[in-house]
Amino acid sequence: MKWANKFKAASVAGLVLALGIATAPVTAATTATATAAAPDISLANVRAHLTQLENIAKQNGGNRAASGGGYAASVSYVEGKLRDAGYTVSKQTCTSCAGQSQNLIAEWPQGDASQVIMLGSHLDSVSAGPGINDNGSGSAAILEVALTLAQTNPAMAKRVRFGWWADEESGLKGSKFYVNSLSSAERTKIKTYLNFDMIASSNWGNFVYDDVASIKAVFDEYFQSIGVPTEGDSEGDGRSDHASFKSAGIPVGGLATGAGDVKSAAQAQKWGGTAGSAFDNCYHRACDTLSNLKDVPMDRNSDAIAYALWKLAVTTTTGNDYSLSLSPTSSTVQSGQSTQVTVGTTVTQGSAQSVTLSASGLPAGATATFSPATVQAGASSTLTVATSASTPNGTSQLTIAADAANTDHTAQFALTVGASGGRTYTNDTDFAINDFGTVRSPVSSTASGNAVSPVKVTITAAHTCAEDLRISLLAPDGTSYPVKATGSTACTSFGTRNYSVPVTNEAASGTWTLVLYDAYSQDTGTLSSWTLTV
Repeated sequence: MKWANKFKAASVAGLVLALGIATAPVTAATTATATAAAPDISLANVRAHLTQLENIAKQNGGNRAASGGGYAASVSYVEGKLRDAGYTVSKQTCTSCAGQSQNLIAEWPQGDASQVIMLGSHLDSVSAGPGINDNGSGSAAILEVALTLAQTNPAMAKRVRFGWWADEESGLKGSKFYVNSLSSAERTKIKTYLNFDMIASSNWGNFVYDDVASIKAVFDEYFQSIGVPTEGDSEGDGRSDHASFKSAGIPVGGLATGAGDVKSAAQAQKWGGTAGSAFDNCYHRACDTLSNLKDVPMDRNSDAIAYALWKLAVTTTTGNDYSLSLSPTSSTVQSGQSTQVTVGTTVTQGSAQSVTLSASGLPAGATATFSPATVQAGASSTLTVATSASTPNGTSQLTIAADAANTDHTAQFALTVGASGGRTYTNDTDFAINDFGTVRSPVSSTASGNAVSPVKVTITAAHTCAEDLRISLLAPDGTSYPVKATGSTACTSFGTRNYSVPVTNEAASGTWTLVLYDAYSQDTGTLSSWTLTV
């Protein structure tokens, strides 16, 4: 786990669609149910991988840091195991990582390639030690889960991809590089990213990432089945590779057993261990070796990873299921305004069931209301997202969750509050006003001598709301002359309106500039500077 930047990752969406109604609904990320039972993950095999990683560190100055030979040898070890098992494996050189170290990506070539469930762990250690808990534990666990998936070869509903990240310890660099390298279409395919960082701490806790409730519920379901209580993970917020995916609007989840934070008395009562001591006393130290790792959490968490993977990606064979869609998938509002979204459900298997809807990831001062809040699969609901005057500008990725008795689904909605960024146009023939219409540039106009009557320049504007549009003439001396609309200025419907600019005999000769401003979107533009002789 990265030791700096202990902060909550901002839920800023990449992939924000243009303002307006989406042309087609987007299918949600899905938690499948009624799958074949997940197999037991061999603790002995996981420990064998960890032994190899420790030996690699011993042969490379005592560590597996991203810039050294220990990391490269770790990549080679994992790569060889995956290729032998039949995975499609690629290495990605991270140009922003120490030593231009490589990410390792492996994909199981079955299941729907447009719906990817991705699991990841960072493979590097700090320079102080071999990093067997941090993060050989997560890396070895997902390696053995990947090998078990290949060995059992179940029918897959979704594509499964694994990632071992470079240079996490100096700022999540490998995972950031990977996410940034993906196109919008490829990011959209990743329906869930699961992260595993330090899952065998010596004074362990049982922490489940609580970023997305429906994903957390999958892990909680496993731990409840073996009688182990869990807590949300606060120590790891923003400090491991899931933050790179979360910031791109990809739903995330994961497991941890604690790092340098101190176990409380209540946690010791719940889980055992030593209150007042760190969850891992060897965190980022030379003593983070195999002897620092504990089998109980290693075994439990490895099985929990398999349980989640089977539930999320293996084919559903029986039971009821449905799909979830949103229309539109994004919207832009000003603070104090609201927007509405149609939340649709469709029965895809079996019979209709009761589905309860909820939303998370809202910015401060915003609320989400569903009407109705519970529907039968096959019906739809209207989601109203209302902002307040205090809601800050920015883009938030909202997670819309649909919960039924045995099936959970999520979909993402991008809410942008405030200015859309504004665009500047210079001397264009047509100037787009908030994507509603155009304002056409005026023709040149001149007058000679001391004109008794004002020279008038006529502007024809087509847009939805006259009150949103501000038009003015900028004189050579910098004086701004407002443009008055002729006829009706009522903000009612889309149409063409005529505006006239009275340029009096007091106006200065020289270059005049037509200035346009959309008060809603804060787009600005200048058109057709021309010389007027008075």
